[in-house]
Amino acid sequence: MTQFDIILAPLVAFLVGIIASMVGIGGGVFIVPFLTLVSGFSPQQSVGTSLTMILFTSLSSTVRYARQKRVDFVLGVILAVATIPGAFLGAYITTLVTAKLLGLAFGFFLILVALRMTFQSNAHESRLLEGRGSWHRRLVDSEGNIFEYDTNVGLGLVLSFLGGLSSGFLGIGGGSVMVPVLHLTMSLPMHVAAATSMFIMIFTSISGAVTHFSLGNVNLSYAILLCIGVVFGAQLGAHFSRKVSGRNLRRLFAVVLFLISLRMILKYL
Repeated sequence: MTQFDIILAPLVAFLVGIIASMVGIGGGVFIVPFLTLVSGFSPQQSVGTSLTMILFTSLSSTVRYARQKRVDFVLGVILAVATIPGAFLGAYITTLVTAKLLGLAFGFFLILVALRMTFQSNAHESRLLEGRGSWHRRLVDSEGNIFEYDTNVGLGLVLSFLGGLSSGFLGIGGGSVMVPVLHLTMSLPMHVAAATSMFIMIFTSISGAVTHFSLGNVNLSYAILLCIGVVFGAQLGAHFSRKVSGRNLRRLFAVVLFLISLRMILKYL
């Protein structure tokens, strides 16, 4: 490890942490290419080291969002129960199915989700209060803003399982799937969806990080540098998030989701 790496790694992680925390993703979609192309890591080391960083991204973001009282902890725990077995099954399926076709299909699917997030009408924001399910939820954040929504937990469990399956199979961050599930399907306001996604990611990233660490795929010294940068970046991103409207936060997520889908399509082409 050079002095350049010691300076560059935490700086890159800091910037990634800001964006990742704001939109509710882990940031691995940016860190894995950085480790592979710039730092010369093997793909296995890149993924393992990135997952270790993502654990700290989600922990740091959740602490900040918890202070803002924008995390739906009850719903998050319920959905995490479905994402974890999905992730394990997805990892197992990689030994049975060719990843190229599913990777390309999922990449184009994410583009459609990004487009819907971008051009979603304002009317949807008002319909958040009506919801599509039977469980009424109400959160009051630290500034007195009230978030009310009716959500379908049964549908959320199925989609969360599929989200975990995609994460384990394709090696993508769970947030890129969970935020659209929480916002578009389960009717959570965008601020609550991003915050709750970060909380759910704690559970999914722990299993992945521990597994890769046991396989020797984690560069511990580099992971520490990344974690130092991402912890501060995630705190700043969560702080900025409360100053951005739900509409603009949704559009920012759509841009990030488009970059994720483009990277996935190029990877499997």
